[in-house]
Amino acid sequence: MSLKGVAAAVGLGELAPVRYTGEASILDLLSEVATEAIEDAGFVKSDIDGLVVHPIGGIPGFVPATVAEYLGLQPTFAELVDLGGATGAGMIWRAAAAIQAGMCTSCLCLTGTRRRGPLTGRSAKPAKSTQPRGPNGKGRARSIAPKRDRSPQAEFDMPYGMLGANVGYAMLATRYTFEYGLTDTQRAKVAVDQRKNANANPQAIFHDQPLTMEDVLASEIICEPLHMLEIVMPAAGAAAVLVTSADRAIDSKHAPAWLLGAGESVTHSSFAQAPALDATGVGIAARSAFAQAGVQPGDVGLASLYDCYTIMVLLTLEEAGFCARGEAGAFVEAHDLTYAGSFPLNTHGGQLSFGQPGMAGGMSHVTEAIRQIQGRCGTRQIANLELAYAHGNGGIIAEQAGLVFGVER
Repeated sequence: MSLKGVAAAVGLGELAPVRYTGEASILDLLSEVATEAIEDAGFVKSDIDGLVVHPIGGIPGFVPATVAEYLGLQPTFAELVDLGGATGAGMIWRAAAAIQAGMCTSCLCLTGTRRRGPLTGRSAKPAKSTQPRGPNGKGRARSIAPKRDRSPQAEFDMPYGMLGANVGYAMLATRYTFEYGLTDTQRAKVAVDQRKNANANPQAIFHDQPLTMEDVLASEIICEPLHMLEIVMPAAGAAAVLVTSADRAIDSKHAPAWLLGAGESVTHSSFAQAPALDATGVGIAARSAFAQAGVQPGDVGLASLYDCYTIMVLLTLEEAGFCARGEAGAFVEAHDLTYAGSFPLNTHGGQLSFGQPGMAGGMSHVTEAIRQIQGRCGTRQIANLELAYAHGNGGIIAEQAGLVFGVER
C-alpha cells in the first residue's frame, strides 16, 4: 500500500543546537518545539489528535501519555518509535500511515535530547552501602545474583573492545578504503562542504566557524582512520514536525511538503551480526522510498543524508543509488556539495556542522528537507527544488529509514 500524497508536513519547530541545556527538562524542550510547529502550520492545539515520540530518559514507561499530558493533548493515535538516528524519519511515515488508516488527522512528531552540563564545584558523596537487607531493614537478606547479559553485543562485541560507534564506523571506513581506495581527502571534503552550508545557516552550532581541508586532516585521529572533524560533536536540542492529512494540508500557512514515499529496514543490532558491510539496509529503505514515490535517485534535487561520520555519507550515496558502488569518493570530489552546487547535500550543515542534538539530530535531516521543499531556507535555498530525499541511520548501520518529499502530490 502506498503512502504517496496521503499526508504532508506542514509545520516545523526546531531549537538551535547547543552544548548544554541547563535546567530545562526534556518535556520543556519538547513543549517549546511542539508549540512552534503548531503555530508554524497555522493550526491550534485542538487540531492535534496524533502524537509520535521516542523513549525518553527518566520516563521509564507511558512515554506518549506523559508527553501528551504535559502538552495538554488527548490524541486518538499515540506511538513510540525507537530506531536511534532513524527515529525522526521513521516517525514521519508512521504519522502518515495513521492518517491513512483514519486513526488521526494531524500528528505531531517530537524529538529532543537534553544535556544538563558538566558537574562543577560539587564534591563527590560516598556511595551508600548496597548490601541487601532483610524486609525490616535490618540484618542481611539473601543476595540475588545479577542476570548475565547474553545479548550479541555482550558475547561478540564487548570482549574485543567494540564499545562504541567510533570503532564501528572506523571499521567501515577501513574496509571501504581497502576495497575501493578511498582517501582521507575525499572523506574530508564531505565535512568541508557541509561546513560551508552551516555557515549559511544561522541555527547551526558551527555557523560562524569556517573549515578547510587542512583543518580536517590536521585534526586528531580519534579512531583510525577517522579524524575528530569527521565525527559529530554531541549537542542538545529538540525538533518537531506536524504531519497532516491532504484535506487539511491545503489550509496550512505554508506550502505543504508532500510525503511521496517511505522505506525502512532493520538488519541487526550487534555490529558483529551485520549481514554485510557493503550491502546494508540503507539500500533497502531507499529503494522502497523511491519506488513508492515513482521517482529515481537522479530526480532528487536535495540529498539530506544522516552523517554521524563522513564515511556514512559516502556509503549512503552509493547504496541509495546516487552513484555506483565504489565511486562515492570520486563522486564527492567531482561535485560541489553545497546548497549552490551541482549536488546539494545536507544543506543545513549536516550533523557534523549543524550539530547532533541526540534524536533531534536525526530529525534535522527531515526538517531541512521539508524546509527546502517549502522554499523557506533563505540564502541557502536550492533553486527550483521539486524533490528531496531524507535519510536516517540508527546504531552502526543497523536501522535505516528513507523518505521522499515533493512540492506536488
